[in-house]
Amino acid sequence: MAPAEISHAPITFDNINLDVTQSSPTGVTTRRILSNISTTLTEHRVAIIGANGSGKSSLVRLINGLNSPTTGHVRVGELDVARQAKQIRQRVGFIFSDADNQILMPTVVEDVAFSLRRHKLPRAQRHQRALAQLDAMGIAHLANNSPHTLSGGEKQLLALASVLILSPDIIIADEPTTLLDLHNRRRVASELAALSQQVIVVTHDLDLIRDFDRVLWIDNGGIAGDSTRSGSGGARGVVQQYEEAYGGV
Repeated sequence: MAPAEISHAPITFDNINLDVTQSSPTGVTTRRILSNISTTLTEHRVAIIGANGSGKSSLVRLINGLNSPTTGHVRVGELDVARQAKQIRQRVGFIFSDADNQILMPTVVEDVAFSLRRHKLPRAQRHQRALAQLDAMGIAHLANNSPHTLSGGEKQLLALASVLILSPDIIIADEPTTLLDLHNRRRVASELAALSQQVIVVTHDLDLIRDFDRVLWIDNGGIAGDSTRSGSGGARGVVQQYEEAYGGV
């Protein structure tokens, strides 16, 4: 497990507002999803918690350009996400809560190798690199299986392998343990804990983040709690405040 003092290139949210437009039989309305978000993330492992619909997933999707802010700027190091999206996506890997959304190929090894499709590598070399990544994740024995036959935990490990093979600097995992049983939750948690990259996890799973370096609590589109704030009580204090407000669900 990486030491807590590790610091990474800053991910900066500068006065972010995010609005979405919704159509209904009565007309078009605009709803604010995120409001006046300004913060910088440098910690090794950062947890984003909050109730359903609070805006936490919308926040992390700004980091690699899956969402675009209505106003404000997001930067990863010196890169502006809006202006340098291609470079950003080479640095930021994203894992969705439902790993089925990231499965594209008929076998496990082909699915991992597919991540290298834009690299100028011979097919055999892509295949060998994919096998090596699967071996590192402890699932090389599944290489020739259909991804759709895997357990929930194995699918999440496959999704992680498909991201890690690109050597990103930042891993974002959006609810990575939501659909998993206890055994598979622990497998995924162990793999995330071992990563040298900066890890940002959106989750309701408070056990998963008990030793994270920083916790942000998002509520109604704003930052309701931040473990780096004076008087917050640190990560445990923010989690406790969240549990008292929402029962940890």
